[in-house]
Amino acid sequence: MTNSAQIAKHFRDVHFGGNWTAINLKGQLTDLSFKEANTEVKGLNSIAKLTYHIQYYYVGAMKVLEGGSLDIKDKFSFDCPSIENQADWESFLEEMWSNAEKFAKLVEQIPDDQMNEHFEDEKYGNHFRNLHGIIEHSHYHLGQIVVQKKMLRNSL
Repeated sequence: MTNSAQIAKHFRDVHFGGNWTAINLKGQLTDLSFKEANTEVKGLNSIAKLTYHIQYYYVGAMKVLEGGSLDIKDKFSFDCPSIENQADWESFLEEMWSNAEKFAKLVEQIPDDQMNEHFEDEKYGNHFRNLHGIIEHSHYHLGQIVVQKKMLRNSL
């Protein structure tokens, strides 16, 4: 298996399952109501905002992998669209799963010798660092989602 294929698998695992933590985003988010997803627990970002935030970065990186520029800004990374009902939430999640798979497919196509090349600009480091950073970032916020979900469900 190429390095690119392994990184793509690791990215899919955090989204769809199969990682060594036995926790994944789809498993944690699918059974949430839109009300739970929008609830802020103890002043923390809502699960919906965290979910948007996770996706924001790999959608931005996806544009680079498609030959575009990196146009995302940290200050917009929590600007989650309004989720007014369960259909909005489910549509939001379906878009996330679709984007995750699209991103993984783009990662698989990266030649191994490109992994050490700059990710759009030298200041961002190389592809390898950025791709692993996206996975680490996803795991970090997945942990927050798990804790907040438990807090929400224990208070109901």
